[in-house]
Amino acid sequence: MLLAIDIGNTNIKIGVFRGDTIVAHWRVLTERHKLADEYAVLIRNLFDLAQINVKDIHGCVMSCVVPPLTTQFTQLCAQYLGIKPVMVNPRISCGLTFDVENPDEMGSDRICNSLAATVKYGSPVIAIAFGTATAFDVVVDNVYVGGCIAPGLGISSDALFSLAARLYQVELVRPPKVIARNTVHHMQAGVIIGYTGLVEGIVKRMQEELGTVCPVIVTGGLADVIAKETSVITAVEPNLTLDGLRMIFERNRA
Repeated sequence: MLLAIDIGNTNIKIGVFRGDTIVAHWRVLTERHKLADEYAVLIRNLFDLAQINVKDIHGCVMSCVVPPLTTQFTQLCAQYLGIKPVMVNPRISCGLTFDVENPDEMGSDRICNSLAATVKYGSPVIAIAFGTATAFDVVVDNVYVGGCIAPGLGISSDALFSLAARLYQVELVRPPKVIARNTVHHMQAGVIIGYTGLVEGIVKRMQEELGTVCPVIVTGGLADVIAKETSVITAVEPNLTLDGLRMIFERNRA
């Protein structure tokens, strides 16, 4: 079985694959100062809950945008799994080429998302990841041609709650109406409907630049929330990044 790990700024996504099938997956909080031994205990406990034998893990592939944790998870794999992980970076063989000014600046998670979206839906395609930041990535004819980054839905709402003295944190769900009648619904309308407008606006302009309407594939913790509000989103793929990791591993397993 294959262990796939996507280390993001807010969450770490962990998945276990048997062939092409994901048999278990989890999302845990990113803790930058946690050590390899501590993460090993966490992963072992998750495996036990899912009745997965750690001895059945014969490969590992990782994406990491938190540099201090690259060392910790590489150490974890070596010490507890006896495996050297495949590390995703812009120079790895992934089936995509990068037509951007500085490919080395590409986030490894965005490479995974772009590849998985292209394999599953063809190209041109727009992949959107709702995380700490919201990343838009565009692939045309297996060439990554660019994208953009917006403040994430979570940090945008947190800024509103923390900087406005009389406002407080609310659940990020759709309100009954956009013309809201109480403070909670006011904030929900502004955050959810407002962010939906951001996504629609960026997608519309990207498709105008491409000269075609193409599939829009979304992933991330809040992808479902926005997907329910707009028709521009083609599909929600909760495990898009993990699927991309698996695809890259298969190309680089030797």
